Amino acid sequence: MRFVVYGAGAIGGVIGARLFQQGHDVTLIARGAHYEAIRDRGLRLETPDESLTLPVPVADRPAEVKFAGGDVVLLAMKTQDTAAALTELSAVAPPDVVIASAQNGVENERLALRRFPEVYGVCVLLPASFLEPGVVETYMAPVFGRLDVGRYPRGEDSTAVALAEAFTGAGFEAEVRPDVMRFKYGKLVTNLGNAVEAVIGPGEAGREIARMAREEGAACLRVAGIEAERGVTVLARARPVRGRDRLGGSTHQSLQRGTGTIEVDYLNGEIVLLGREHGVPTPVNELLRSLANRMAREGLSPGLMTAEEFLARLET
Repeated sequence: MRFVVYGAGAIGGVIGARLFQQGHDVTLIARGAHYEAIRDRGLRLETPDESLTLPVPVADRPAEVKFAGGDVVLLAMKTQDTAAALTELSAVAPPDVVIASAQNGVENERLALRRFPEVYGVCVLLPASFLEPGVVETYMAPVFGRLDVGRYPRGEDSTAVALAEAFTGAGFEAEVRPDVMRFKYGKLVTNLGNAVEAVIGPGEAGREIARMAREEGAACLRVAGIEAERGVTVLARARPVRGRDRLGGSTHQSLQRGTGTIEVDYLNGEIVLLGREHGVPTPVNELLRSLANRMAREGLSPGLMTAEEFLARLET
């Protein structure tokens, strides 16, 4: 089983590095300066216990990878980039390639299933960072996080078992979940706080706003009849790396890197969509979605306003 990690940022980079470290055949797909740094110097993995550089093979596009039947393509890009990534992939990958979505949100598997029949969801609980080309950080050790996996839209099979075994052997907790999307919807509710970190900043200041966003999310899922696992998080177990704590989640990091886009339309925006479809008001998530997108477009740093300013805007 070869792993092609498509999107070697924080999540993909850490998973790919750990699989490679344990002897798996791994190829990364990265872009720009990150690709060049990995190509020239290797991928540096920073953990609470060690720092090491790994000579993981890397390509800058799917067309540069020689795919074979039975390869596992681990999708790890942000959801706003998934459709274009799958278009590139489907032009060169064999139809029996396995697609495993190690991504936030609940839209990626559906996008993949349009193009490939073998699709698996991976519920990722992995506090990691990618802020410097060629370097990824993970804030848990010796168990690096949790990667539960199941066939999409539901079920389990030998491939799901093999994926879970590979993840476990690479230092992650992993179980086969026939209802993996129930866990991914639970993670979605947790991720509604990502936009709060972007707009208000990490820490206690935005705690109440995050609670309000998650209450809206839970209400939408109930009305839509969607089951979601509760309490899907592992952040309490995170430890410092190089003497500092993780500063924020994936949305916060995207703003720090100035990528110009963020995944908020597929996190808070997923709740806004469900609210509109089922007649549930979602003003907190809509305002978070709107403000965070504006920040990405304008290249603004995390911390646009205080919690008090956000709540005042909410009332207008």
